[in-house]
Amino acid sequence: MLIDRYLDHLAFEKRCSVHTVAAYKRDLGQFQVFLERNGAGPIEQATDRTIRTWMMGLMEDGQSARSVNRKLSALRGFYRFARVTGSVAVEPSALVDAPRMPKRLPEFVEEQRMNTLFESQAWPEGYLGDLHRLMMELLYGTGMRLAELLGLKVADVSLRTGTLKVLGKRNKERIIPIGPQLVSRIADHLRLREQVVGPFSPSDALLVDEKAKPMARRSVQRLVVHYLSGVTSQQKRSPHVLRHTFATHMLEHGADLNAVKELLGHAGLAATQVYTHNTVEKLRKVHANAHPRGGGQGINNDNH
Repeated sequence: MLIDRYLDHLAFEKRCSVHTVAAYKRDLGQFQVFLERNGAGPIEQATDRTIRTWMMGLMEDGQSARSVNRKLSALRGFYRFARVTGSVAVEPSALVDAPRMPKRLPEFVEEQRMNTLFESQAWPEGYLGDLHRLMMELLYGTGMRLAELLGLKVADVSLRTGTLKVLGKRNKERIIPIGPQLVSRIADHLRLREQVVGPFSPSDALLVDEKAKPMARRSVQRLVVHYLSGVTSQQKRSPHVLRHTFATHMLEHGADLNAVKELLGHAGLAATQVYTHNTVEKLRKVHANAHPRGGGQGINNDNH
């Protein structure tokens, strides 16, 4: 049977996981049942119209666009295999557009909560507390990725010009300006490091523990979760959330979209534009609550 041959191809030639093979088997089986119930013939004879009808039925039954997209992906893989093996002449699934996915807005931490973090947070005593705070301020103050943070060397910091040199994706370098407060914090931290950890060279990692060992990826992730948990109960609390927070707060304070794109190291503007949805949504709520015909209570004109 063609479906069994395809599943064997996934398992033994493509070396897909057991879970992936099981999911494809389930999705293809569901489509096959649909064909049988509607007298549409064997799966090899299905048309693009048949596939669209099946997908519409799934969505009418309440299945999400994400789930239906996964099932369509299973069909596309199957029909590619069927065409290559000569079982079908055309791939009907190639003529079917995937359902549009709802846009997922990046999660970020509110500005007041970030202020609370840096103004009221109880940091550990001594060198480690200073290290942890610098780590958080670098992530929030620059919007850099976790890998970029871990890759920072002492030589990448220019205290004189107030800039950081970051090595981003595809080994693309970019320069990020940093404010006077962060410049001062880095300078103070390096002086403390020399006293506590010992001498260091420009090629050494910028963020190291008391034994001069560079901070580990898992350690940074764990610490970010810990410190953000003190100011927010939102589910996502990660270094990437701080990147989202940086971008959102920059735009909320009037930063140019292209400038934020350069600071984040995005290849194209589309990746940066997703942050504008958060600011637009915030303005929408302000309008709804403040405008007399915005849907909220509006302004009480009796007091004017």
